[in-house]
Amino acid sequence: MEYIIRKMEKKDINAVQEVAKTSWNATYDGIIPLKIQESFLNSAYNDEMMLKRLDVSSLYVAEKNGKIVGFANFSPLKDEGIVELGAIYLYPENQGKGIGTALLEEGIKNINGAKSVYISVEKENEIGTNFYRAKGFQVVSEFDDNLEGHITKMFRMALYI
Repeated sequence: MEYIIRKMEKKDINAVQEVAKTSWNATYDGIIPLKIQESFLNSAYNDEMMLKRLDVSSLYVAEKNGKIVGFANFSPLKDEGIVELGAIYLYPENQGKGIGTALLEEGIKNINGAKSVYISVEKENEIGTNFYRAKGFQVVSEFDDNLEGHITKMFRMALYI
């Protein structure tokens, strides 16, 4: 294995922000207007939000040759053993190498009592939806999301553990 998965630390914030931005720009090109992407990234991944996420959720990074190439964000365990997977983002050139799978497995392994993992994925994000389907997630519902005034079609997907 040429990468390591570890818990995210404060010193990783800038690297994680860069992964989020690059991954979003590549994934949502032609799906979500760039201005909306930038606005969302600035509000969801600014320093203050990242510190808050580190505090309240479980974040893992994938490191390859000392450089962070991906991350995953899991929310705390809710009632009925439900865990929300906020994101798994990787640099595009690191997709399809088992890193996303390793991040997913690490998160699930470390959340005791988890019975199911839920994620909301943009319907047109074929890389994402195909990845989650391959890992055993099923579409449980579809909904429209208002992202900074831009309506996106979303899949609600669940993995039963």
